[in-house]
Amino acid sequence: MANRPHIRPALDGDIAALCALDPIACPEQGRRHFIATAVAAGQCWVATEADAASALLGYGVINDAFFEQDFIPRLVVRESARRRGIASALIGALEGQGTGAKMFTSTNASNAPMRGLLAKLGFVPSGHIDNLDEGDPELVFVKFRPRAQGA
Repeated sequence: MANRPHIRPALDGDIAALCALDPIACPEQGRRHFIATAVAAGQCWVATEADAASALLGYGVINDAFFEQDFIPRLVVRESARRRGIASALIGALEGQGTGAKMFTSTNASNAPMRGLLAKLGFVPSGHIDNLDEGDPELVFVKFRPRAQGA
């Protein structure tokens, strides 16, 4: 990647652009609410062009809603910005916000690019959930993080 993206916390002023970036958020009120809530809670991080802080390339959310464990429930990269390291940079930033020894995330079985990215970043399979999307199980992944010295 020639220019690394700039990663920063999402701001209230980003919400409309985040919803426009996310193909599911446009028609789904629940997704728009999820984004706004994550931004307000400081759980949403955005990737922008290095030289244009308002040019959103993607976003990711970290929370502890998955059995009180660090969890990345959402990672979205603008289609035109894919294969440029944006998702890797976002996951790295989200990992930096986590506090536990484990980081979880999930993706549909059909999402081969995300499964490959997770493997590349050190995530390993941890189970699956059936019946969320008909015929497309949700695969759960975990990354075991090194404990801090003296912890």
